[in-house]
Formats: sequence, structure tokens, C-alpha cells
Amino acid sequence: MERRTLLAGLGVAGLGSLAGCLGVVGMDEHESTPGGVDPDALEATGYDGPDVEDVVVREALEAGPLSEEVTVVNHLTEYDRSVGIGPLEAARAAVFVVLSTPKVGALGRNVNPVEEMSADELVDLLESNYDDVENVDREGDDDVTILDQETTQTRFAAEADFEGVSLDVYLHVSEAVETDDDLLVTIGIYPQELRTEEESNVETLMKGVVADLDIDG
Repeated sequence: MERRTLLAGLGVAGLGSLAGCLGVVGMDEHESTPGGVDPDALEATGYDGPDVEDVVVREALEAGPLSEEVTVVNHLTEYDRSVGIGPLEAARAAVFVVLSTPKVGALGRNVNPVEEMSADELVDLLESNYDDVENVDREGDDDVTILDQETTQTRFAAEADFEGVSLDVYLHVSEAVETDDDLLVTIGIYPQELRTEEESNVETLMKGVVADLDIDG
């Protein structure tokens, strides 16, 4: 599974729906601030990182006779942990990702669809766009507090291709929370056999999310 390619799907969700709202009012460039996880949470869970990557989306949008290329720069901040599972003796198969995507406001409202997407919709987007995750089944949800905001995190069972090996995994997806300028979504991925330990690690990492990652710190 190419994790960055898989998760980048969240950063491009519904960009076509922005047509008529952005470039035509001079709002053709948008960039988020990378989010991340507090060092204390990382130490408690044994995860390593961060690894920050830009996910740049460019799309030509048209509104009547007007056309504009809109650029949206999202950020994926990834943390992982080496685990031994089946034929993967020491794979970094426990992964936690913070996606930050700009609110993208126009005419007094946010038009980034990630704000209103449920965890089910976010996972449907991933499954429909990428072949490495399949057979996704929703198992249940819980409340979680991220950045002092209560939101929902949902657990899904799925099959994923990881380094050429098919694994039964769990996905934990939190619905978006807000910063001043961005929306943050978190995703935890780990083999199902490791649920006893990794489910609590994902919860700790979600609660330890910070809005503005100090990359140099």
C-alpha cells in the first residue's frame, strides 16, 4: 500500500465543486499549515516521525466565460512504528497520519467539502479511488477530543496490500476539526492482530494532535 498516495485522496476531495467560487473572486491559491502530534504522545506510543509531505492539487475551474487554475496545498504528516506481523518481521505497518487541508473560503463561507464529510464518506473516498484497500466494513465509533473539540472517530475493518502482503487491518478515521485557517483529519492504520495495543496508541495520538507542527523543533 502506498500510504501517501492512498491518503492523498482526502486532500483532493470534491475540488471540482469549488468551481464558480474561487478563481473568479481572486482566490486561486490556498495552503494549509502542517499539523502534527505532541512529542509527549509520541514518546508514550513509540511512534517515530514526523515525515511531512505537501499534497498539491491543481485544477482548472470554469464559471461561465471565466476560467482559473486553483491550487490547493494540503499537508500529510506521517508517524509510524515498526511491528512484527506474519511474514512482515519488522515492517513499519502501524501508521498514524494527520492531514491538514485549507478551509478555502469564498463569499463568506467555507467551500472545502472535507468539513462536512463523515468518517464513512472519507473512507468511501479512499476505497473508491485506490485499489490497495478493499472490503471495508464499519465496526463502530467513539467520541474523541482533538484540539479541544469533540468529534467522532470511527473504526473500520479492511484488507490492505502492504509491501506485497495482504493484511487484515483496522482504520481509525476522525472527522474534521478546525484550526483558525485549516481542517484537520487523522487516520490510524494497523494490523488487526495488534488491536489490543495499537487502538489505545491511536487514541493517544489523536488526543495529542497539535495544529501547528514545529518541524525544526
